[in-house]
Amino acid sequence: MSETLSAAAPFSITVQPSGRQFSAQSDETLLAAGIRQGVGLPYGCKDGACGSCKCKMLSGSVVHGAHQAKALSPEEESQGLVLTCCATATSDVVLESRQVSAEGALPIKKMPTRVTSLQKVSADVMLIQLQLPANDSFQYKAGQYIEFLLRDGARRSYSMANAPQGNSVELHIRHMPGGKFTDHVFSSMKEKEILRVEGPHGSFYLREESDKAIVMVASGTGFAPIKALLEQMESAGSTRPVALYWGGRRPADLYMDGWVKEFQNRMPSLRYVPVVSDALDEDQWTGRVGFVHQAALEDFQDMREYQVYACGAPIVVESARRDFVAHAGLPPEEFYADAFTSEADKANS
Repeated sequence: MSETLSAAAPFSITVQPSGRQFSAQSDETLLAAGIRQGVGLPYGCKDGACGSCKCKMLSGSVVHGAHQAKALSPEEESQGLVLTCCATATSDVVLESRQVSAEGALPIKKMPTRVTSLQKVSADVMLIQLQLPANDSFQYKAGQYIEFLLRDGARRSYSMANAPQGNSVELHIRHMPGGKFTDHVFSSMKEKEILRVEGPHGSFYLREESDKAIVMVASGTGFAPIKALLEQMESAGSTRPVALYWGGRRPADLYMDGWVKEFQNRMPSLRYVPVVSDALDEDQWTGRVGFVHQAALEDFQDMREYQVYACGAPIVVESARRDFVAHAGLPPEEFYADAFTSEADKANS
């Protein structure tokens, strides 16, 4: 059977409405094939856990590898939706993904990087500055991420928290107790340590061709790529109205709250709404409470003329996607997201 499929490959994959085309072997996922050929399909975890790569299959047939039902339910699959990160083609395929533009992906590079500073900005979040090789021109779009290449072959992904500027990269890393990489970050990582990274990855970046007003929704360290987007907009002199909703369980989870408030002075078009879900009396919290996406929905009951950029825990991203489209009329193609999926999330199928 595998020999028959191999003989039929490669299959032609077409993405509408952009008309982009690429070929896919029968043993590689649609996402991997697209990335390999510079077609920027949307994606997040690349492990069938977050659903960020989900799109409509207009024609053709695929076989899905292992994935979580929260990323693609049997009902969604029966309706023709596919997860490109774990779907392999068994025929020519036509996909619908309005996030794919005519622009090719930036080159993905592997390179060494040096830790230049470590700053603990909350009990469980470390702000790390990395220095990339001076002679290596690393290009990325604000909102994308890099992967650390660990010695045992494992990878760990973190969004870059600064807009492109020189050869310095900022990361916000949350401690996951027992985590192979984050335990090292919080216990023994030192300045001048050399690590290997690969990037850029991801389709979460600002669509600068639009002039629509923007709603940004972040939870926890999902603020990192949102910060990069804000810096990019400020650098470009953008005057598009932006409302940022940043949520955490307690006020300390909004670990750069002061930075955002100061940044508003540089970007008058930005409105910032911090939201806390589980404040204690000792926090003396007087701001918005509840789920962060619900706070945005209360303020924007009609999103038909907006773009949304959401980043953070998968449940936050998917709840925002569902409710903004269903209850506020947001066009589905104007929802751009990056779901932060930990190794523990991926293991909990």
